[in-house]
Amino acid sequence: MKIAIGILTVILLALQQQIWFGQSGYFERKALAERQTEQQQRTESLTLRNAKMTAEVVALKSNSAAFEARARSELGMVREGEVFYLIPEPQN
Repeated sequence: MKIAIGILTVILLALQQQIWFGQSGYFERKALAERQTEQQQRTESLTLRNAKMTAEVVALKSNSAAFEARARSELGMVREGEVFYLIPEPQN
């Protein structure tokens, strides 16, 4: 009888090991849930970025003033007949 109890105890411990530490065990599932949360946050941030970019493209296609403002701010372009003054920042 003691041998049967010993064998059953070993089997029970082996099954518990699989439940806690196995490939689809508790800790692996917990790590997978954390990775899923990180991926969802990244997806949300990328979706927001894509929405901003889409709005910017639509604005540039539909409004020439937005196109001109972007060219002026990012590329430093000036219209014909305008005078551009650059005032340097004082150096410390």
